[in-house]
Amino acid sequence: MRKTIFTIILLIFSIPILAGDETRKGTTGADELLIPVGARGIATGGAFLSNLSGLEAIYFNPAGLGQMSGSEAMFSYMSYIADIGVSYFAVGTNIGELGSIALSYKTFDFGDIPVTTFENPDGTGQTYSPGFFILGLSYAKSVTNRVAAGINFKIINESIMNTSASGIAIDFGVQYKFDNSFSIAAAVKNIGTNMQYTGENLKIRTEVPGSGYGSGNGIYQADAETFEIPSYFELSTSYNFMVDEQNNFLIGTTFRNNNALEDQLKFGLEYGFQNTFFVRGGYDMLVENRDNNVFGLTFGAGLDYSFSDGMGIVFDYAYMDVREFPTPNHVFTVKLAIE
Repeated sequence: MRKTIFTIILLIFSIPILAGDETRKGTTGADELLIPVGARGIATGGAFLSNLSGLEAIYFNPAGLGQMSGSEAMFSYMSYIADIGVSYFAVGTNIGELGSIALSYKTFDFGDIPVTTFENPDGTGQTYSPGFFILGLSYAKSVTNRVAAGINFKIINESIMNTSASGIAIDFGVQYKFDNSFSIAAAVKNIGTNMQYTGENLKIRTEVPGSGYGSGNGIYQADAETFEIPSYFELSTSYNFMVDEQNNFLIGTTFRNNNALEDQLKFGLEYGFQNTFFVRGGYDMLVENRDNNVFGLTFGAGLDYSFSDGMGIVFDYAYMDVREFPTPNHVFTVKLAIE
């Protein structure tokens, strides 16, 4: 009980101490790192860092991977803002006393964008599509029956025609269970290198100032500025209310301290029936300027069915409300598990 009270006090007093830097808005890049994956985590507002397990935990808190008992495969697709498609693939397995490992791949579909030039500002008739992806290698282990820790190593790549930028980042996470109901977690995300665009499309052929007639054009290389990636720190807690053997309510909250954005609070709720059918809801809000919320209400549902031969399948759906983008943002996730 003393540990529980101390933890709650620590979480409360950490909120005013860890103040996000609003003045640094727009100074970081690679915002694809902030786009969540997994319908269950999204439907609950990203609030369940302390109890997500298996492959879906990789994005939110890699420590949850350590709770995977067998092997899993996961596919998730999100119809994101501005008609951007976000696809996510992951496979992982438990390797006994050594822990669990997983490989993940997140990619983006921006569609076809018209090519414009100085001479043809309305378009040349050609199109291009940026290629963004994140490749991840994760490892986690349940240190005891109460404590799990995990790490996720990521390679980030962005390419626009013949210009690209790349970087690496690491996520750390821990989960602690006081009992079967109450748990807490902490995660540090996107600690890594700066990124910088380079490539042929940054070269410009133009006249050389002061040169004589017929001397030809020169080629100038534009040096792009380096940019940081959006890192952040999260504290989370959750509680599972067991109504009876068939019904339970899971509630959770997460505080996020951003390095270049305002701080956020996330709230999540999940109702489960016989550990098979689930209804979920969540809310993501800014701590201070709540009128400037980009994200807001989320909700969804899920079905978890286990076969007698040790196989299981999960179907999850989520909807995410995004301000200024009324187009529905739907998320679909399918997971296969083998014990």
